[in-house]
Amino acid sequence: MTTSKTSESSDTAPLLDLQSLVVAVRRRRRLWCSMALLGLLIGAAVAVLLPPPSTAVTKVLVAHQEDQPNDTGTLIRTDVALLGTTRIAGKALQSLKSPEKPEDFIRNYRGTGLTNNLLQIDVTGDSDAQAVARAKALADAFVADHVGRMQETATAEAQALLDQRDRMRDELAQVNKAIGDRSPGSDPKASASIESLFARRAELNSRIADFDQRAAEARTGTPKLIAGTQIVDAPHAVRHSLLSAAVTDAAIGLVLGLVLGLALAAVGTVVADRPVLRREIAANLGASVIAELRSVPRRSAGPWQRRRIRAARERLTATLVRTVRGSAEPVSLLELGCARSTSVIALDLADALAPDGPVVIIDGLPGLQLANLGQKPGGPTVVSGKSAADVSHEERRFGVGSVAPGAAWTALQYLGSQTVLVVRAGHSSAAWLHTVARQLADLSIPVIGVVLIDPDPRDRTDGTLWDGLHTALRGHNERLTRQNRTSQPRTERLPMWAARVPDSDQEAR
Repeated sequence: MTTSKTSESSDTAPLLDLQSLVVAVRRRRRLWCSMALLGLLIGAAVAVLLPPPSTAVTKVLVAHQEDQPNDTGTLIRTDVALLGTTRIAGKALQSLKSPEKPEDFIRNYRGTGLTNNLLQIDVTGDSDAQAVARAKALADAFVADHVGRMQETATAEAQALLDQRDRMRDELAQVNKAIGDRSPGSDPKASASIESLFARRAELNSRIADFDQRAAEARTGTPKLIAGTQIVDAPHAVRHSLLSAAVTDAAIGLVLGLVLGLALAAVGTVVADRPVLRREIAANLGASVIAELRSVPRRSAGPWQRRRIRAARERLTATLVRTVRGSAEPVSLLELGCARSTSVIALDLADALAPDGPVVIIDGLPGLQLANLGQKPGGPTVVSGKSAADVSHEERRFGVGSVAPGAAWTALQYLGSQTVLVVRAGHSSAAWLHTVARQLADLSIPVIGVVLIDPDPRDRTDGTLWDGLHTALRGHNERLTRQNRTSQPRTERLPMWAARVPDSDQEAR
């Protein structure tokens, strides 16, 4: 039944736990806060160290012969494209008497169509005066080019109409000659031919008059368009506020840095796969979380924070004292990512057990953590792991060791036949937690419970495994089976109920 439950839970487990991801990203707030601050500073520095170039702006009213009320902006877009040609850029540079190439000058200005007939020109320069001069030269060059193109178009159209009129006049002359060569007669056919010639002459006279009128209209409409195309906003320099630019760039940098930091934190969390929730750590280790504790307080912690942490340590010590006193075999504290916190817990436990008699701590931590913390006169005796065999079994003892990568697994049996794991949340990957549970099970060292260091304060998940004995502690079960076969009396303490030891005013569960 337990195996089926485990398989069902693993099958229904989501590919990505959103709650765990949010908690892990929130725990890495130093990363994304630092990225946001870095983006803020970079944005402000860019505004100060790289100020925008001097810019001038002018507006030109452009009249088009083909203007229509329903125009979608095609004509003004054509004007913007024409503004960015080397012909207009060359004319502007020629009026400025500048040796700069038109191809390079094009990169320093930009045209924008505000409406169907209003064109804005933005020009940059080394100074405000140069930018204003460039804007005026560009506007004049564009107006002259536009007026010249309209005049050429009107002239070409009028000339085409006049050429057509001249052809009609030549044909009219031929018709008049044909009418003059005919003599009036009584022949009905001749009379009909003369009537057709007269009708043709009248048609030609009408068309000639029409071409004259259209040519005159083509020439007459051009001055109106020329007068309508003009500079309506004189070139002037654009004033830049350093404070406004710094605030804007800093805000943009802050947002970009925050987004980048959150993305890096999320990707790093998914890739590292380091459990942070109680239920994940309990499931991966196959043992219940019996207590939670903040890490050793720093000097910068406030008095109220130290008071809460001290109260939490006292509750945790009381829990461990009951566990050690109720166990017939030595108990060990094995750390994973929190050697200093484990040393402090071990010394507190030894002080609490001192009234019962001499206490010996077997120090299996790397770097002599217990020795470096210093000991009080009359305190517990601390021996190294090499001297564990010389400790008398009549003395109350417990070991302190490590299950971090690189630890000697075979030395854990000398620290205690059962253990309490002290694990820092988010320190190790899920794969390593599985490795720890498997190695301890192979060494027949049951895990009484897990003490979680630096838990997430908003974690409300359950860290109790009701079937923990059947899922992970196979070494513990195997040892019970062997002892039952030999009919040897055995006093074994089952894993404790999960008890939360908060570092705040929350109640313990």
